[in-house]
Amino acid sequence: MAEIITSNDAGREDLVDAAGNCFPAPTRVARTRGYGRPGMNTAEFDRYCADNQARFLDQLITALRIPSISAQPDHAGEVRRHAEHLVEIARAAGFTRVELIETAGHPAVYAQRMVDPGLPTVLVYGHHDVQPVDPLEEWVSPPFEPEVRDERLYGRGAVDDKGQVYMHLAAVEAWLATHEELPLNLKMIIEGEEEIGSANFDDLITAERDRLACDVAVISDTGFVGRNVPSMCIGLRGLVTVEVTVEGPALDLHSGVFGGAVQNPATALCHIIDSLRDAATGKVTIPGFYDRVVALTATERAGIAAVPYDEGDFLAQAGHAPAAVGEEGFSTLERRWVRPTLEVNGIWGGYQGTGSKTIIPARASAKLSCRLVPDQDPAEIAGAVETAVKAAAPDGVVVSVTTLGHGRPVITPTDHPAVRAAAAAIADVFGREPIFTREGGSIPPVETLQRVLGAPAVLVGFGLPDDQIHAPNEKFDLDQFRKGIRVIGRLWSELGQLDTATLSPR
Repeated sequence: MAEIITSNDAGREDLVDAAGNCFPAPTRVARTRGYGRPGMNTAEFDRYCADNQARFLDQLITALRIPSISAQPDHAGEVRRHAEHLVEIARAAGFTRVELIETAGHPAVYAQRMVDPGLPTVLVYGHHDVQPVDPLEEWVSPPFEPEVRDERLYGRGAVDDKGQVYMHLAAVEAWLATHEELPLNLKMIIEGEEEIGSANFDDLITAERDRLACDVAVISDTGFVGRNVPSMCIGLRGLVTVEVTVEGPALDLHSGVFGGAVQNPATALCHIIDSLRDAATGKVTIPGFYDRVVALTATERAGIAAVPYDEGDFLAQAGHAPAAVGEEGFSTLERRWVRPTLEVNGIWGGYQGTGSKTIIPARASAKLSCRLVPDQDPAEIAGAVETAVKAAAPDGVVVSVTTLGHGRPVITPTDHPAVRAAAAAIADVFGREPIFTREGGSIPPVETLQRVLGAPAVLVGFGLPDDQIHAPNEKFDLDQFRKGIRVIGRLWSELGQLDTATLSPR
């Protein structure tokens, strides 16, 4: 990094790097490689956390009372209000530079505490927006009036993702209260649009790439596979979403007069969708769909097989689904984590009211999504879906396909130093080594951070499978909240001991 010495108002000499990061002179430490960096005082850190845990919880409850629903325009002011509130909490925690970053949509929050250019730089990603609360009548307590019941905190955003963001803020405060300085340079970028697809995140990261430069990105927006089963997610599936529209006659037609003589767009759509997957094997039939899929090694399959899993619990979490189904030759966990999929997310067309209306609808539409795995390319898959859809269309209709969104799959190897550091931190707090898992869902910003910043992603999340994210009665287990803060402190200690050259090729 280029370094420039500048003078500040207090007459000190501060160090400023090429990206404008300021390292205040009084907090700078020796930058010689291999010097004995001070270790973490875990006893003092844990004692401070215990003494202040009630206040940390109150801080989170205050944040949960702000209905920062990014999907609903009438809550835009609340999204901004929570961002402004987050700025104040970050400053109080000990970040030396905190500000809002405006986007074309909702604002993000940026915070940093730069210690020394010779130390690793970690960027924490999270989001401060939340999902809508419908159906409201299914909530036991109001979604924005947080309530603690049986050592669980209930409220919208409790675990996704305000609770996990506020763990990081609590850890900063606790570290600075019990140590002279952080063991690394720390940055945070907390966006306000994750729950609506992070539409402006790519532009934000690209515009701020110099300021956000880091050696590793830490994301706490995932969870454990079960209570008392420490685990780390090392991979996320990618995503492609498309909308298919099938058009026939210019208007709805009488099914008695025209039925059997003109093509029915709804019937044609059903035929198209049915052609995309083999019902007997569960495999997607789109040509080229599996071409880039990286096959699992025997070791990887054995690792997944060793993950504690109960089919009954899974089916209960799936709304008491009658049975688990999917691509033949793979276990349920493999289907969820490491195999690509094609799903129908919505389908509509024709008469939807009470009783019957005997028509041939003028048009019918469906929304489809594909979850992707390494090394599938979203643009290639979107193109393959469009080609297959149009090839399957019968005569008498016009078909259009629109790509709505996409994101690449993400994976960080288990032997990466930052992953090993996180595993050590989790083991120290939970008393056992975490198992490595993957996640069937997608967090597109993680891929953006890897692609734009070149930063490996470490997913350190503390949710539980029954936390009901995106659903009524979302909760955060308070034992996970407490232990999560302690893990984060230890993670910084572990990462601070590493040479930056081992973390990323930046």
